[in-house]
Amino acid sequence: MLDGLAGKVIPEQREHLETIFRSVNQLRAMITDLLEATRAESGKTSVEPQCIVIGDVIRQAVAMLQATAQAKHIGLEAGVDIRIPFIYADPNRVLQVLSNLLDNAIKFTAPDGSVMVKACLKENDPEFVQVSVTDTGRGISPEAKALIFERLYQDPNSVDDSRKGLGLGLYISKELVRLHGGQIWVESQLSHGSTFVFTLPLFSLAKFMTPVVTHHGRLRESLSLITVEIAPLHIPFTGNWDEIRLHCLQLLEPCILGDKDAILPAMGRTGVGETPVIVASTDQQGARVVEKRIREQLDRSDRLRASCVFKLSSVALKLPTVDPQDSVAKVVQEIADTITELTMATLRRSLPSAN
Repeated sequence: MLDGLAGKVIPEQREHLETIFRSVNQLRAMITDLLEATRAESGKTSVEPQCIVIGDVIRQAVAMLQATAQAKHIGLEAGVDIRIPFIYADPNRVLQVLSNLLDNAIKFTAPDGSVMVKACLKENDPEFVQVSVTDTGRGISPEAKALIFERLYQDPNSVDDSRKGLGLGLYISKELVRLHGGQIWVESQLSHGSTFVFTLPLFSLAKFMTPVVTHHGRLRESLSLITVEIAPLHIPFTGNWDEIRLHCLQLLEPCILGDKDAILPAMGRTGVGETPVIVASTDQQGARVVEKRIREQLDRSDRLRASCVFKLSSVALKLPTVDPQDSVAKVVQEIADTITELTMATLRRSLPSAN
């Protein structure tokens, strides 16, 4: 009706319709939060971790909330330490947490204030990355800080007294961070703004690859990297990309040897597009055989051919010279670092649509 599909809308009608529209959206958000909180309480909330670039998720969250911030004349910026490697987390869940924190920060910050989201490595814990959202709002009292992550809690001294909600956003965020093995907390003083901080685990490629690149405690003789780049045939993509992704992974699994090869967790993708990477315990010639097998498998899928374009490539990994004094773990870490560099270089390239 607001779009005029049922006829011309006069100003008074538009005002009422917009009120209804806002109320419906608010009610929908409340129901969604309530269902999410109920799943969390019953242990049914799940996460699907993959290797992601935290900077990509942060930029996506900032882009989603930028218009809201501009409407209040609030500056919204992001800063990401470029040294951060892949993190191992569910990109959709991390985006949910970030959106929640940014939305709160904007709502509880007065006009002409600022909100800053940052990501950095933890100096005292090399296995986690730290993400923070800082605002210039009125701050949180010590009493509220002790309760703010509790289910249904709402700060009675909120700067936005007109805001109606169930007080579930921070509770849900806490549960999602916990499922990733991280922690979340708030640092705040009245009249000095607030900083919400949470941690996420870094991905250890070395630990993941050890069973593949070693055999009976020794490094395998040859290793190769096979990359499969998959992109939508048409942009924008109108189908269900998650289903396409799962279908693709199911097609890849029969193409490798489970005890000698491994499909690495999805790396760096936060939207439509996928780049499965396979570590194969073989030389370049053997990698070409595996590459051919994968291409034939993908070509046989009518579903993929109708919706995607894909490109395969393989490269033999140059194994480090093994010093008798070096531990196997150290050598595996060197190989993992090389694979990370090669994979990041691949992800920086965009696979153009065939259309």
